[in-house]
Amino acid sequence: MNDVVSSFDLQLTQVNGYEFSIAFDKPFAPLRTDEPPPLGHDAGPNPSRILAVAIANCLAASLVFCLQKKGERLTGVTASVHMEIVRNEQKRLRIGKVGVQINAPIAPDAAALTGCLAMFEDFCVVTQSVRDGIEVEVKVNATGPALEPVA
Repeated sequence: MNDVVSSFDLQLTQVNGYEFSIAFDKPFAPLRTDEPPPLGHDAGPNPSRILAVAIANCLAASLVFCLQKKGERLTGVTASVHMEIVRNEQKRLRIGKVGVQINAPIAPDAAALTGCLAMFEDFCVVTQSVRDGIEVEVKVNATGPALEPVA
């Protein structure tokens, strides 16, 4: 078991149906999430989209950090992410593959880029955690009246 270096807590509150409002542990604007039809109404990104952007953002930031450490000051870095949703053997939807393309305004033969390409992914917290697998503990607390039947 690894030692905990930091932690944070977030709060999700159901708004309607599959739409949730996420309150952060810092004074950020709340985020709305929702599932696409037929379950939800696309009132916000669904969790798969949030994971996709978290992976791409972490990788882009990790590359920028590495290049800055090597003296390159980049602006205008962009990233695109493609996520494939597949069905497993039990016909459950799962994330099958994530592809990220980072566009960095730097010469392809720059020494800093060559050095960073060999290591920047290893410093991306989100990508490496997803690749390695993350322990998830789940608890359900019934807190009120009987659940309403699903229509």
